[in-house]
Amino acid sequence: MSEDPRAVTRRHFLKSAAGVALGMVATPRPLPAKEEYDLVVISGEPVAATQKALEAIGGISRFVKKGERVLLKPNMSFARTPEVGATTHPLVVATVAQACVEAGAEQVLVLDHTLHRAELCLERSGIREACKKIPNVHVLALQERKFFQEIKVPRGKVLERVEVMKELLKKPVLINIPVTKSHSATGVSLGIKGLMGLIWDRESFHSRYNINQALADLATVIKPHLTILDATRALTSGGPGGPGEVKKPNLIVAGIDPVAVDSYGVSLVPWYGQNFKGRQVEHLLVAHQRGLGKLDIDQIRVLKEKA
Repeated sequence: MSEDPRAVTRRHFLKSAAGVALGMVATPRPLPAKEEYDLVVISGEPVAATQKALEAIGGISRFVKKGERVLLKPNMSFARTPEVGATTHPLVVATVAQACVEAGAEQVLVLDHTLHRAELCLERSGIREACKKIPNVHVLALQERKFFQEIKVPRGKVLERVEVMKELLKKPVLINIPVTKSHSATGVSLGIKGLMGLIWDRESFHSRYNINQALADLATVIKPHLTILDATRALTSGGPGGPGEVKKPNLIVAGIDPVAVDSYGVSLVPWYGQNFKGRQVEHLLVAHQRGLGKLDIDQIRVLKEKA
């Protein structure tokens, strides 16, 4: 019997521990010159920790201005309840959505291209229910090709073109809200891996391309203004869909640098029973080498607080 190639990839990950035009769909706006910290790491319950993280990063109004459209990208790809750890905690998503509305956002779209049936994902993740009473917030799972449009990837090494959600082409404020979990093909799935939920042909990243190179390519054209990593729970094995072992770091990690957020996220828990650094995750290393963010924890300035 032939081996599952995904398992081989995971073992490779484990083994490493021993040893603008249309092409630019989300360009971060200029921010104040004085940035004391790269990341804020807040411990506490989901709502309080998320609120504190937004405050510590400079306030949501640093990113969202009155009348703007906002796209929130949580992970709700699987028809799983929050305790499984495969999807972003609904209270984290709702807290960010509420903050955007209070900052004057005209509309907040909570979007993902789900892998499981859309209705089940929206229901079981709890995200739609958590956001339903917040005005001008819409939670949608897009599973039809008509909602996507092809763009060029000018800096792509393996991707020359990719179909992304049309909403991205309207230049919304993009806030990525990934969950912290393991993944059979990439070792971990955090913010950069979560960007696959904004494209149409997810399967090609696994079958047609080197997924690690493709993810780095994708990160050159989809650039969140802010990444808020939900580390309230961490699915440390059995990812991306679970079930598996779930740890509870009870943390929220927020930052503008997507590589730094992910690299720090790797350091929070043991994966498959072993400790890793961001440099051992191939797609993060490639993204760093492309100049997309900081990778080494000792070079990342972190503010740690309790909610």
